Amino acid sequence: MSDTFGQRLSAALDAHGALCVGIDPHAALLSAWGLDATADGAREFGLRVVEAAAGRVGVVKPQVAFYERYGSRGFAALEDVMAAARAAGLLVIADAKRGDIGTTMDGYAHAWLETGSPLEADAVTLAPYMGADSLRETLSFAVRHGKGAFVLTATSNPEARALQSAIVDDALAVGDHEYVAARVAHDVNEANIGAPGAFGSIGVVVGATVDRAAFGLGDVALAGMPILAPGFGAQGAEPADLHRLFGYVAKAVVANESRSILAVGPDRLTARIEQRAALYRETLNG
Repeated sequence: MSDTFGQRLSAALDAHGALCVGIDPHAALLSAWGLDATADGAREFGLRVVEAAAGRVGVVKPQVAFYERYGSRGFAALEDVMAAARAAGLLVIADAKRGDIGTTMDGYAHAWLETGSPLEADAVTLAPYMGADSLRETLSFAVRHGKGAFVLTATSNPEARALQSAIVDDALAVGDHEYVAARVAHDVNEANIGAPGAFGSIGVVVGATVDRAAFGLGDVALAGMPILAPGFGAQGAEPADLHRLFGYVAKAVVANESRSILAVGPDRLTARIEQRAALYRETLNG
């Protein structure tokens, strides 16, 4: 694999626009789609989303929890969905939010990012709150294997703000006001040093509904990284808001939508994806 994940992602965004379709088969959606709340239902749901998304967007993001709930059969279903998505030319971000230390993180890296693994994805979401340094080897593993990662930085859930906008104690000691989120972005971006292309393979998760400035995440802090941005669609942000929300780094945004697309049901799914994808392209190219 010669291209880095960052290069493949950049090409996918150029070709299809910013939209990333979430694959979230929670029980209410399965019922609305006429599917059982089982591993088989979640598999069928995911495969239908993949079929509708292929060729219309560049990226999909399966939410691992909605498969994990069904145990081994759920993981088998997730393996099928991710394999089908990658075979269809889609980049797959496994939304697993893994975060630990030492050999545990090494295990997660091999599970989600090793070529040929049953759960192989193109990128995985990671949680840095065991310390950003605890992710260093996993991020290096991703880069070496042509894969990517998105590290939770400023998430859209309100209860996270107290932690993510806290001031780092060693910065406070010297009279600075560096926020935890900004420190995370800085630390993980080190893995992108020397990366070819518009941006590196290691990115951050920044909610589209948060005030970036309140977390110290200006354009300079985010430069050179892809940005996975939940919060579009049902949570309130719209494609037309991309430039206002992300400014200079808007072209690095992977704009995730789940409920706003999936809620229309299987019969209207393809048309809905086409409609939303076109809005993002118009915004960035207009």
